[in-house]
Amino acid sequence: MYCEVNGVRYHLQESGTGEALLLLHGFTGSSESWRRFIPAWSQRYRTIAVDLLGHGKTEAPTDPARYRMEQAAADLTALLDALEINSAHVLGYSMGGRLAMSLAMSAPQRVRSLILESSSPGLRTQEERAARIRQDEALAQRIEREGLAPFVAYWENLPLFASVRRLPEDVQLALRRQRLANSPAGLAASLRGMGTGTQPSWWEYLHQLPMPVLLIAGEEDEKFVRIARKMHALIPHSRFELAEHAGHIVHVEVPDIFDTMVIKFLTSLQ
Repeated sequence: MYCEVNGVRYHLQESGTGEALLLLHGFTGSSESWRRFIPAWSQRYRTIAVDLLGHGKTEAPTDPARYRMEQAAADLTALLDALEINSAHVLGYSMGGRLAMSLAMSAPQRVRSLILESSSPGLRTQEERAARIRQDEALAQRIEREGLAPFVAYWENLPLFASVRRLPEDVQLALRRQRLANSPAGLAASLRGMGTGTQPSWWEYLHQLPMPVLLIAGEEDEKFVRIARKMHALIPHSRFELAEHAGHIVHVEVPDIFDTMVIKFLTSLQ
């Protein structure tokens, strides 16, 4: 289904009844990222899987400023309003986790609980943010110069995704098809507008989060394990789960373990 908010036509997949569970994918993903889990989760919850700006079937504005985290979070609030949802459990992976946290910071009353997979609150210093902006601009230019297929080949061979290369070929191919279904212009604008360097740093505000928070990281993803542990120490009502035999994309690499972690957390809140 489609829903227009703040001048942008969003695509989302909705199913099930009960408490709302909002699902936010990562960079180069789409609502299809959650396909494996939705049949089971929608038996317990009203699941809403959204194609984020510039991804999937959602529109891809040309202005990178339209992708800024503050505006993207405002879009999610407007989506919840359009769907007549007062508050939702919010699950975000990587970029989607950064957006989920931005929503929790800007509208905490709309977030029943927060699940962050392989995510971060941003970068602490201006120097770090400036360096990341330069890196993301180079990636955006690479997409525009070389096209989507060469970029996806480069992206999936980053050290961050090394553990994915152990997975069965059909799983890797499904992930690649998902990435290739995106718009090159949308991904480039997303890098420029929603990148870690352009978003606010939430580190100094983590202690203010009032809702229960689950932090998930794969044991082989050392950088994000460190980040998750630091977040866990700062967020009052948080839990940290370490997924064995997994790297950055826990929900793809060990889906059954990921599913158990999520459902255990959500049912504990009832």
